[in-house]
Amino acid sequence: MAQFLKLISYPLSVIHYFVFGMLLLIFHPIQWFAFNVFGRKAHRATVVVLNIGLTWSLYFLFSRVKFINKHKVPEGVPIIIVSNHQSTYDIPPMYMYFRKHFPNFVSKIELGKGIPSVSYNLRHGDNVLIERKDPRQAINTLMKFGEKIEKENLVAVIFPEGTRSKTAVPKPFRESGLKMMVKKAPSSYIIPLSINNSWRLVRKGAFPLGVGIKVTMQAHEPIKSDSMPFPQLLEKTENTINEALLKLNPTD
Repeated sequence: MAQFLKLISYPLSVIHYFVFGMLLLIFHPIQWFAFNVFGRKAHRATVVVLNIGLTWSLYFLFSRVKFINKHKVPEGVPIIIVSNHQSTYDIPPMYMYFRKHFPNFVSKIELGKGIPSVSYNLRHGDNVLIERKDPRQAINTLMKFGEKIEKENLVAVIFPEGTRSKTAVPKPFRESGLKMMVKKAPSSYIIPLSINNSWRLVRKGAFPLGVGIKVTMQAHEPIKSDSMPFPQLLEKTENTINEALLKLNPTD
């Protein structure tokens, strides 16, 4: 069976990448038109549709994403989704499943150029691009981002690991970025989000991709940001994600 999956992973990866790439190319001018003609709301709608398509493109790999959320997402307040990060395929399902709230991402500055649809959205949405090699720029940008989500009740997404983990075990969370955002958005709620198995899609690199992978994303109980000191808040958030992943991967 393993040999068969390896064999079919090559043609299926080609098909998937073709569909994935075409969606990015097609929606780039659609985003531009929506943003410049109809404004921010229309642009957001096109981004959601794009990412629904990108999520569904995993079916060409006989893979899928299951989203679990047993808790109500608070309304009318800023939200900070804190998640582990395993692959590029973490992003589209977040847009798909949180589309009512429309997430805005903290991303590295390199992604702001050269990628059809993705770079345009990062630059023209309410996302922020940080220079990881320039701590001062990163901190100042995140402080302004925190002020913005506080003022406009936006939903932000941050990956405190800094870089993607290549196994089911997350890297230790860095505190500086989230700390600045929480400081500037004191009325926010933290939603811990655990992502499992996304790393298996790229276990062998960009090609071929994994086949028959079941990715799960679980949103955990929201935590009021000012309900406890920040060190305790960070620890609780990190432990919630780690414990959820440990239950799914007891031997990893």
